[in-house]
Amino acid sequence: MLVAAAICPAPPMLVPELAAGAAAELGDARTACSDALSVLAASRPDRLVVVGACDQDHEGSYPQGARGTFRGFGAGAESDVQLGEGEEGPRLLPVPLAVGAWLLGRAGWGAAPVEGLGVAEPLDTARCLETGRELAGRDARVALLVMGDGSACRTLKAPGYLDERAAAFDAEAARALGAADVAALAALDPALAAELRAAGRAPWQVLAGAAEGAGLEGRLLYEDAPYGVGYFVAAWS
Repeated sequence: MLVAAAICPAPPMLVPELAAGAAAELGDARTACSDALSVLAASRPDRLVVVGACDQDHEGSYPQGARGTFRGFGAGAESDVQLGEGEEGPRLLPVPLAVGAWLLGRAGWGAAPVEGLGVAEPLDTARCLETGRELAGRDARVALLVMGDGSACRTLKAPGYLDERAAAFDAEAARALGAADVAALAALDPALAAELRAAGRAPWQVLAGAAEGAGLEGRLLYEDAPYGVGYFVAAWS
């Protein structure tokens, strides 16, 4: 059963070493992520699953000990991360899961065993919900760290350029995440999310499936759109 969830954005820029001179711009987001992770630890889960979007070549499970790297973003080996302690797995973590591993390492996570799940961005809503239900049923007390961004079309300089629909999409996503509104998350339109380059849609709908019947309450801890991308932090407990 799902007992807690933390929802965090997944940009590599969240890692200060990658942001360089712009590191302070996401300082409030990092603080909010730390607060959300403290809710996970307080829930005393039997298992933590980090869920993030990926391409279809990288979907699937990643065991505890799996490693991730930010070398593709100009970082050195010193910025490599590991998903908890354990033997290195055969595959590198997708970037959203690597950012999640970085957050957990920064928080000194040791409250429960941890693993990762890469969710292909095109995955349809029904399969996302079913995946979430399967995750929630694996242990008596399951927690999720859900890594995902909103639209990437909020400004002219955004990665996806300006799309007038982006602000409304992000506003509804932020409301649903802050209210732990499972039905509203399940109702997000995959086609619109894809057009707006909202990589968080599939992971959020996995969360919606996991949270069905759990009776969790949510708090929105951070909402902003630096760089024209919607970033949200929320905690469910």
